[in-house]
Parts: sequence; structure tokens; C-alpha cells
Amino acid sequence: MEERLKHLTLVGAGALLGSVSTLFLLKLLPRSIIKECSKSVGELNAGKGVVSEMSVRSGVDVDSNSGMPDSDLLADEIVSEQLTRNIQFFGFEAQQKVTTSYVVVIGLGGVGSHAASMLLRSGVGRLLLVDFDQVSVSSLNRHAVATRADVGIPKAECLKKHFSTIFPECHIEAKVLLYDASTEEKILSGHPDFVLDCIDNIDTKVALLAACVRRGLKVLSATGAGARADPTRIRVADLRESTNDPLSRAVRYRLRKDHGIEGGIPVVFSLEKPKAKLLPFKGPSGEEENPSDYQVVPGFRVRIIPVLGTIPAIFGQVMASYVVTQLTGLNVQPEPIVNLDLDHYRVLHQRLIEHEESLFGTAMQVQVDVEEVMYVAKELWHGRSARDQFAKDVGRGMWRSVNELMLVRWDKEKPASVSNLILLKFKEADEHESRTLEEIKELEPEFYERVESALKRAQLDFGL
Repeated sequence: MEERLKHLTLVGAGALLGSVSTLFLLKLLPRSIIKECSKSVGELNAGKGVVSEMSVRSGVDVDSNSGMPDSDLLADEIVSEQLTRNIQFFGFEAQQKVTTSYVVVIGLGGVGSHAASMLLRSGVGRLLLVDFDQVSVSSLNRHAVATRADVGIPKAECLKKHFSTIFPECHIEAKVLLYDASTEEKILSGHPDFVLDCIDNIDTKVALLAACVRRGLKVLSATGAGARADPTRIRVADLRESTNDPLSRAVRYRLRKDHGIEGGIPVVFSLEKPKAKLLPFKGPSGEEENPSDYQVVPGFRVRIIPVLGTIPAIFGQVMASYVVTQLTGLNVQPEPIVNLDLDHYRVLHQRLIEHEESLFGTAMQVQVDVEEVMYVAKELWHGRSARDQFAKDVGRGMWRSVNELMLVRWDKEKPASVSNLILLKFKEADEHESRTLEEIKELEPEFYERVESALKRAQLDFGL
């Protein structure tokens, strides 16, 4: 009798232990697996009036009809434990704003993949991931999650696959799309709480930012992260304040010129001047060729920008941090951007306006602001007269001679834009305006070609 009781006790203890283990494992299983199991159990029990407890439980995380995150997501023990450090940092109610938020990330390369990854790990409840490109071997030095096994698959699908194992409760949608006017509604509809612009093409970037402003959507834009190495120079500021970045300069110019948007868009950018340029494009023969002949998508860069993988990753982390703090209402004050030289460029800008009014009776054709005057004077002409063949870097010498320098149109028939302004001494300016371009080309071909080359550079830098 004692032996039988002993066996029954052991069997009962084993059954109890098995039940507890099963419940514990179910707690740890991703919701996607539970849902599939629920579906199978439901099918087996169909017609018997049996409703699985697992099936009921799997329906609490995401509303399958709306695709919106569940407001009770933090009530789940696994989710609340995974996000416990965030809850401790922000507070429960603030973190709940993150888990019920919807964020769109467009451009999933070095910057976008890291931004999306940290938004996911921060508990964002719904993500839309958009990119038309595929994972390449060369992108593995900066991508957040891609492996060699992912090479060749769309970046959007790659992220969705990896993200589902990190935070399966997040509702993730991947769209293999190029953003343009025809896809705007598909991408920007649904009232997202934030849009992250991680695109590196000027035309597409400008179109996206203009659409977000028009729709009243909060947007954060990333500028150039390539060819830089100093993480301490990365800043967040209004687009109007971003300096030393060719991409943000071009975007700012196009937004003002084409859409009348002066600012009001936060951007992540680097104060560091790029340390490398676009590499020359070589075709199958090994000879340098025209990169536009090989473009799959018109307007998208074919040549390669050298990239230190850590910098785009930090750009992405900064973007994610900015969005999460905005969603929670945490007050973070970015460090102000200070440009001590700006007064000198204001002098040149005002001088240009006065000269235009004197010569043409109006300054309506002046199409540059102070920051663009800084680009023309500093980047194109190095703080010296365009006639100075041996231009040097801008330094104190420029500001000692600023009283004898002015900006004038290269071609009097065209507006005073970034691609049509030269820096000259007063006497040189008077002489220049008394001659035609045809005369200059005939009498001074070397000077003519040098100026034309510099102004073409401005066209490229501003995407004109």
C-alpha cells in the first residue's frame, strides 16, 4: 500500500511540474508562435464548441482589423519586463505613449536601420518600414541587423524578419517601395506620430519633407553621415541652422525655392566637414565612366561615398532618442549652434542686396540667404576674389579684406543664385559688369573655365 502511494505521489508531482513548466514556456514563447498554435488548436476543436484559452490570449496584443498597437501592451508581464528600464526612466504613463505610437521610417540603410532598431527596442507599438533597395555585402559594415544570409533580400523585409524575434508584440509592416508622389498616400496615411526621413537622395528627400509639412506630420530628417569620423560633432537643430553639410544645404535651398518652406524641420547633422569625396565611378572595363549611364532609378547616386560605419549608426541612435523623448514629452534641450563668423557673411549678403537694388532697381532676383552666401564665399571662392588664382583657405585674411569684396552675378541675365555668384573686389566687379561673358571667354579663357567649373560644383552641391 505504501509503495502504491509513493508511485501515485511521484506521478502527481510530475504532472504538476509538467503543467508549471508548460505555462512558463508559454510565457516565453513569441506571440507569433502562440498564435499559430492557437490557430491549429482552434481548427482541431472546430464544431465542438471548444474555445482555446491560448487563442483568446493571443488576440490581446494587436488589433488585427486596425493594425494599431494595443493600449494594454504593458500589462503583459514579458513586455513590461523587457521595457522595465524604459518604464523606470520615463514612468509608466509616458512609456505607454511609446507603446501606443505609430512611427514610419523611410530609408533603411546605415542610419535608418539603427533608428528603427532602437525605436523597436524602446517599445514603439507599430512600425512601418519603407525602402526599395536590397541588402548588399558592402552595406554590412553599417547595417543594424543584416547578416550575410540576408544579402539580396529587400532591406524592409530583412528588418521585419529580425525585429519579429526581438519584440514580437510590435506590429511591423514592411513596404518595398520607392517614395514618390504615387506612393505618398500608401506611406504617409494612417496618421503616424512621427516620420523619420533617412533618405540620401535630394529629390526624394525634398518631396517627402514637403509632404510631411503639408500633411501636418511630425518629421525628423537625417542629413549626410558619410565621409565623417567625429561623433562629438553630431547635432540636432532646425534645418535653418544646419551648416557644413552639403546635403542639408541643398535640401534647404530646394524646400525654400520649390515649396516656400523656410525651416521648422528638425534635422540630425554633423558640424564636421566631410573628410572624403565621392569616389570615381568605374565601369566593367575598369575605366572611369558616366555614373548616370548605370542608374537603375533616375536621380539616385551610383558613385560611392566612403562611410565609417559607426557614424551612420550614431545618427540613427540620435534620431531614435529624439523621437522617443518627443513621444514621452521629456524635455530635452539640444545644444545651440553657434557661428561666430555669421556677421561677416551678413555684410556680404546686405552688400549684394544693395548692389542689386542700385543696378537693377530691385533685389527680387537675389535667391540666396546668409547661409548660402557663406557657402559661396567660403566653399566656392575661399574668401578671396575669384580672380585670385591661388586661393587659400578662409582665415583672418578674408575678414581683413572683407571691406573690399562683394558678390556679383556671373551672368547678368540670370538671377543672383548660388550657381551664379562670384566674389570680386570692388574695382574688379565694376570691370566685370562692363563686359559680356562672350568677351571674357574670348579674352580670358582660363579664368572663364575656372569660374564655370566652380559654379558647376555649386549646381551639383545644391542638386540644381
